[in-house]
Amino acid sequence: MPKYAKFLKDLLSNKKKLEELATVTLNEECSAILQNKMPEKLKDPGSFTLPCLIGRLIVDRALADLGASINLIPYSVFKKLGLGEPRPTRLSIQLADRSIKYPRGIIEDVLVKVDKFIFPVDFVILDMDEDIDVPLILGRPFLPTAWAIIDVRDGKLILREFLISNPLKRSLVHDRGKDDMSLVTQEQWCHLESTKPL
Repeated sequence: MPKYAKFLKDLLSNKKKLEELATVTLNEECSAILQNKMPEKLKDPGSFTLPCLIGRLIVDRALADLGASINLIPYSVFKKLGLGEPRPTRLSIQLADRSIKYPRGIIEDVLVKVDKFIFPVDFVILDMDEDIDVPLILGRPFLPTAWAIIDVRDGKLILREFLISNPLKRSLVHDRGKDDMSLVTQEQWCHLESTKPL
């Protein structure tokens, strides 16, 4: 009988015990799983809404959608605002239901006020039914423009305020101009329910 077979037979019949105990070092992730110290799983917030002002139109709940790659405004809202003539586009939009929509055009540099901040936003104008609750969609291009930091756990949208005093003089004197971040403004999200995309 080979040596390993005799060893296994003795081990299985409890005649021979393993004398040496092994210590295995686990990384933090494995230790957390074994000790049930995993962080609490939170709900997916989906998209959220925030109040804004466009011209004289108060939008209580503009949908800020991290999944949308464009900013959308219904044609009826665009007409109410009287923003002039849109620039023609050959863009086609595929919706979640796989249908294709062709926008009426693009309007650029529309000033959108969120709290005390004003941002230029490019909107794609689409013929669609106006949703009274959520009349426009601010997609991914808006959030970097607004220097937004989204704290999903605490339900906060953080916008930064930059003060630039005499930037031309400073850049000439110091060789490297730099923005001075002096204030950080925080706003609570108005609505934190998951919403379905178009």
